[in-house]
Amino acid sequence: MILNPTSHPPPDMYKVMSGLVVPRPIAFVSTISADGVPNVAPFSYFMPICSTPPLFAFSVGQRGDGQKHTLANILHSREFVLNIVTEDIAEAMNASAADVGPEIDEFQVAGLTAATSDLVSAPCVAESPANFECRLVETREYGDPPRFYTVVVGEIVLAHIDDRLLSEDGSADPLQLKAVGRLSGSTYCRTTGIFDLQRPVA
Repeated sequence: MILNPTSHPPPDMYKVMSGLVVPRPIAFVSTISADGVPNVAPFSYFMPICSTPPLFAFSVGQRGDGQKHTLANILHSREFVLNIVTEDIAEAMNASAADVGPEIDEFQVAGLTAATSDLVSAPCVAESPANFECRLVETREYGDPPRFYTVVVGEIVLAHIDDRLLSEDGSADPLQLKAVGRLSGSTYCRTTGIFDLQRPVA
């Protein structure tokens, strides 16, 4: 099959892209609103983009009635926390994706604990073993209304990592982390079925 984006409907193009670019890590982003309401929501268009300085990027789709709460909160405070989703909090992550009003504390909806961060106003997800406090670097919009996306780039200003995840050389152990990846639709995957490939030496 040959797909031409100019003639293939955007929703179907999304299904193809999200179903073939797998597994995708999940940015579980916590923020706080201008009114002081905590918010947490998952985004699976997510990646690290630089280590010096340490930068993450994730993409936020447009809501039918305007900006998603996460994006509105980040644009106001210019801060957020990126929490890693593990098997233990996968159900809570999914619960936080419910479409609720901005006055609703999504930590309570998901049954998660909002822990005070050290350097940013947004709370950490206490149940996550890895939290990255971030400050906004920039945003950039792509696409055309009503289906456009905002890419958010944030710089890590402080990381909280469970000591059990770290090896003596400072690297993180993915088997201990037990992260969850996004496939497509309602399907997710575990990241415990791993194998090694040694990079060739020229």
